Amino acid sequence: MTDGSSSWRPATVAVTAGRPAGPGEPFSVPPTFASTYRDGGTVGYGRWGNPTWTALEDALGALEGGRALTFASGQAAMAAVLETLPVGAAVLLPRDAYLGTRGFLADVATRGRLVALPVDMTDTAAVLAQLADAHLLWAESPINPLLGVVDLPVVLAAAADLGIPSVVDNTFATPVLQQPLALGATAVMHSATKYIGGHSDLLLGAVVTRDEELLAGLLARRSLHGAIPGTQEAWLALRGLRTLPLRVERAQATAGLLAERLAQSPAVARVRYPGLPSHPGHALAAAQMSGPGAMLSFELGSAETADAVTAGLRLIVGGTSLGGVESTIDRRRRWAGEERVPPGLLRLSVGIEDPEDLWSDLEQALDRGVG
Repeated sequence: MTDGSSSWRPATVAVTAGRPAGPGEPFSVPPTFASTYRDGGTVGYGRWGNPTWTALEDALGALEGGRALTFASGQAAMAAVLETLPVGAAVLLPRDAYLGTRGFLADVATRGRLVALPVDMTDTAAVLAQLADAHLLWAESPINPLLGVVDLPVVLAAAADLGIPSVVDNTFATPVLQQPLALGATAVMHSATKYIGGHSDLLLGAVVTRDEELLAGLLARRSLHGAIPGTQEAWLALRGLRTLPLRVERAQATAGLLAERLAQSPAVARVRYPGLPSHPGHALAAAQMSGPGAMLSFELGSAETADAVTAGLRLIVGGTSLGGVESTIDRRRRWAGEERVPPGLLRLSVGIEDPEDLWSDLEQALDRGVG
């Protein structure tokens, strides 16, 4: 990047970072489809590096304020971080964390590889009480799918005081709305499949850190375990990242509107959205985030009602992922491992469609499904 880049805001960084700077260079790094390279260059073999990965890593690292490393999926990125821990290490994590994270820890726990210490991470006192028993603090804020907000500055500082590394899954907030490294995290993890890619057409993960030793260890694991990103996926993610601030801004504005209207609907028992003053973490989210995001959850009276409402939607699409340009909805209790989620809870990932069209779709589905 050119002079002045250190003071640029995220919307500018998203457009400029990771681009060639020399005369005659293309504006965008082209995808490099190569498994083998001639001797004497900076890359020795296709599993060790790729110019397209590097461009994406430069851009994402600039947004998060660290150095990024990309992986084949968010799950692969999470696993790589956890595999840096010694055998028997304990991981303190939200009891309602992303299902894939909890599933991975449950699997390795059966072999004695790691120990999971689930906690209500919205209860700061409970987190602080258990920190001394952990070898890693794994935070998520807002938490998927119940949208709880973690007091990141406090818990990250407490972990640092104890010499315990910390990781924040920043998938929901994105670096546009929250920068955990600046709040004290050792590393940040992303499922770039979601908002960073933004178009529901790729699988990719990333870890960003300022810790050079951790970065070197993750790079070694990526190479040894083969969890490398595809060239096409990395190129698509970089292209998606260019519009990340615009997409987040639009989707967040619509999410706030929908949350307010859903909260007023007699058909809805509860709305979980950090942007609402009624949310328990509203003030905390306002203090540590630049916006409440585009994810919300709302609860209906039963699983049957929630399924009926989902089936009645015409614009919003039923699906289990999030962060795309299209709005998607998912009844999370239907998945094994989500037994703590209320049966009638629907998680809504708000896209960039017209807000009034989205509300009309929700309104007619609620009228039919709840009746």
